[in-house]
Amino acid sequence: MRRSFIFAGLVATSLVASVTGGSAQQQRMVRVGVLECRGGASVGFIVGSVTNLGCVLRADGLPDDRYVATIRKVGLDIGITQETTLAWGVFAPVDRLGPGDLSGNYAGAQGSAALGVGVGGNVLIGGSNNSIALQPLSVQGQVGLSVAAGLESLELRPGR
Repeated sequence: MRRSFIFAGLVATSLVASVTGGSAQQQRMVRVGVLECRGGASVGFIVGSVTNLGCVLRADGLPDDRYVATIRKVGLDIGITQETTLAWGVFAPVDRLGPGDLSGNYAGAQGSAALGVGVGGNVLIGGSNNSIALQPLSVQGQVGLSVAAGLESLELRPGR
């Protein structure tokens, strides 16, 4: 059964990647850095969850740019996660972003599973005029017992 959930999450992520990736790929996209997010415990309530994370954009030659993230999931989301770490490659139509330029709303699909230590993937497009892509598949690490697949939204706000 666990394999079925993982497979369903990966299929959903792949499908949304092919649909949402098209709008971002029409422009020339440049990798500008890596967005790393960390958060504490969260509880999934079958039809969704809300998780708050602290994030930092790391780009070569620039000071760290901090953000506060709120992730909302809708779909299958069951379990308890002690901690979550996410890392996305950030792609934009310009080769440098200024402080706070990642602020905005992003949307896409996600899938994850954890039994002790787990993994997941996310597909998100958004930001200013939907021009920024957070790497088609992020790297996600979790500690807990959970399974999730569905739609996800990410709101990034400037942090300290």
